[in-house]
Amino acid sequence: MKFNKLPYYLLLLFVACSAFIYKDDQKVNVVFIGDSITHGTVAKDQSPPVFTGNFLREKLGPHVQVSNQGVSGFTTVDFLPATKKMFPKVKAAANNFYADSTAQLVFSIMLGTNDSAIKGPNGSPVSPENYQANLKTIADSLLAAYPKAKIVLNYPLWYSDNTHNRSSYLKEGQQRVLSYHPQIHALVKQYKKSNPHHVFEGDRKSFKSFEKNYLTYLKPENGTQGTFYLHPNTQGEQVLAKLWSTAILKALKN
Repeated sequence: MKFNKLPYYLLLLFVACSAFIYKDDQKVNVVFIGDSITHGTVAKDQSPPVFTGNFLREKLGPHVQVSNQGVSGFTTVDFLPATKKMFPKVKAAANNFYADSTAQLVFSIMLGTNDSAIKGPNGSPVSPENYQANLKTIADSLLAAYPKAKIVLNYPLWYSDNTHNRSSYLKEGQQRVLSYHPQIHALVKQYKKSNPHHVFEGDRKSFKSFEKNYLTYLKPENGTQGTFYLHPNTQGEQVLAKLWSTAILKALKN
């Protein structure tokens, strides 16, 4: 039996494309790991995880749950299992979700702002090599506990080079944040070989976007070096959440 070639190829194209269509009412549980930017500094019901959950429900349906495990001032060091500070809380949040085997578990991570500080936060300054090693330890530990989970590694945000509150960041810290970006890229590349379809490069557009629009997206704050810009305002949190949700949706398709 011979097929009409044109309709047959169109059918194959349709089947291939349909694999990338989001399922209606898809169950997705997202645990967010991060610092004050993840936790949110505007209001409890206005944070990047809350807004990300809203964006995801628009695409996937109502069965999207989020857990915000962001903590102000925390670094990758604070989330290492060995420190026993935040990792047990992250696992507790994931365990609450993991009981539903029909839902996809996702960890969305954005750390690095406090790692980059000159002094103040735990472990700072964290070298680029140690930053990658810490992220790998966190990711490996999560995948050991939740083998079917997906991990999205978002790039840390821009902040002004006069940032100095209780901790000192300044120009040196800003440059260190940039040095973390290729470390994330390299780490994701490693996982593509060692554990494919589980660790993904997340949002990398926000750094330049917030640098360009810092007066619109970030809050002015008073510091020892004058007015600095570090934390998103409500509009900035929504912009960040949109970028995070796009990264999560991309991971879900793979």
